[in-house]
Amino acid sequence: MLRVIYIHELPDWPNFTWRQEELIDQLAEIRYQQGLLLGRMEAIGFDLKTEAELNALTDTVVKTSEIEGEVLTTDEVRSSVASRLGVDIGGPPPSENRNIDGIVDLMIDAAENCYAPLTKERLLSWHAQLFPYGWGNAGHITVGEWRKPGKGPMRVVSGRPRRERVHFVAPSEDRLEHEMQAFITWFNALRRSDNILKAALAHLWFVTIHPFDDGNGRIARAIADLALARSDGVSQRFYSMSAQIRKERNDYYEILQLSQKGSMDITNWMVWFLDCLGRAIEAAHDTVSASIARVRFWDGLREVEINDRQRKILRRLVNGFDGKMTTMRWARITRCSQDTALRDITDLIGKGVLEKGTAGGRSTSYALVNDGSF
Repeated sequence: MLRVIYIHELPDWPNFTWRQEELIDQLAEIRYQQGLLLGRMEAIGFDLKTEAELNALTDTVVKTSEIEGEVLTTDEVRSSVASRLGVDIGGPPPSENRNIDGIVDLMIDAAENCYAPLTKERLLSWHAQLFPYGWGNAGHITVGEWRKPGKGPMRVVSGRPRRERVHFVAPSEDRLEHEMQAFITWFNALRRSDNILKAALAHLWFVTIHPFDDGNGRIARAIADLALARSDGVSQRFYSMSAQIRKERNDYYEILQLSQKGSMDITNWMVWFLDCLGRAIEAAHDTVSASIARVRFWDGLREVEINDRQRKILRRLVNGFDGKMTTMRWARITRCSQDTALRDITDLIGKGVLEKGTAGGRSTSYALVNDGSF
């Protein structure tokens, strides 16, 4: 069986090439959508802009971890992000979870300090923030340093022992200092290269070097976000590339593997990255529209008298309630009797806020009159 040759073993590594003519239309559309999104953000006001940034950063932290199989609690992440942005979202104070705080600090630094140079010290600091306790997915790891010799080849595998499938083998440890210096020098060079293309290339290049024992994917995506923040021209993040990659995780891993086993022509990777980025920006437009609709909803209730129980349920419905709202669920959430729940519901129906579903009997449910707007 022939041994797989990876791109970092090719004689022309790391002289990446791509067919620019295949990317022109994509780039033009993405730049247009970027400008449109940023224009909308300027027009919607401070509170909504802050909410959008809070949502995007929360999504980024949660989803970039999920891609690697680590599940973080969304509420804890949101609380940590809000604390660092100086936003009061109510509720309990943020928990002291160093794993969450570390990756939140990393992602905020990548965005807010996007014009600061990318240095070895900065990357090592990011890695230490990711793993404050020194443990990764595969156990104890070297933290805040490049991979050390003696552990054997760094391999990305799946499957059970003796039936492992090897997806990728990284460069040996003795190459890392040279490889990372070349990468950092390229990234910091003052060139007229498009920062969107730089984000795509940096992502693939860094994750192919695989300089750390763990966390390479998350840091690669943070570097890409840094380049995208430069492209946007603002330090606030209003869309989440990581959230979109999470939705397309299988395709993401497949195109990475194909690119790492191919030639130095990475056109297919660049095309996929730009497509994914375009879908991330489209999703942000939808999120902004939903936020504007929520504000209009509450504005419309300013003159409507509602009690605390009704407000609690309406807040859940507006923010995307999972399932159907029945009198039983209303009563359980607000800790009241079903008779009280039914009176609350009937009152809101009379005020034109809620409407009754078509099903009757025990299946009767209720929804917002303008539920399709959110």
